[in-house]
Amino acid sequence: MVDPKWYVIRAVSGKERKVREYLEHEIKVNKLEEFVPQVIIPSEKVMEMRNGKKRVRERQFFPGYILVSADLKNGEVLHMINNVPNVIGFLSAKGTSTARSQEPPVPLRESEINRILGRVDEAEEEDIKMDTPYIVGEEVKVMDGPFSGFIGNIEEIFEERRKLKVMVKIFGRNTPVELNYMQVEKVDNSGNNG
Repeated sequence: MVDPKWYVIRAVSGKERKVREYLEHEIKVNKLEEFVPQVIIPSEKVMEMRNGKKRVRERQFFPGYILVSADLKNGEVLHMINNVPNVIGFLSAKGTSTARSQEPPVPLRESEINRILGRVDEAEEEDIKMDTPYIVGEEVKVMDGPFSGFIGNIEEIFEERRKLKVMVKIFGRNTPVELNYMQVEKVDNSGNNG
């Protein structure tokens, strides 16, 4: 009787996708699908503005960690996962990697995995979440709408509506303008004026 539980694998940060691909390949080649039904990198899609263009990227909830549903009673599974390149080991009860400490891997409690997977489901349902990359007082350039080209300072942020109140100088007067996140872009004040 196969009884998979959820475990956390520590991986070299930035190599999570490669580890997942390698794991999935090894699972298929060794015909272990029954013992390792799922490998997940908990992430969400976020939208950001770069050079006036909307960009969607995937942001990981837990960089350096991968979730795997596995039945580790099959010794071959544990050995295979521990020997995948860029895998540091399973997370143990002490929060260390099992590879060096010889601690047995500890499965996640059901409440923990439900919280994590619920967050992943929410992110998928929400589809794309907008990062809130702005702070009050920050200078932004209006990229869209009737005030396109104007530069102003953020007075207020309405996260739930994804809007900003920006103070823009119109005809020499500060005027509050409500804009959505996608209508503005941060002004680069790094002093790179050549």
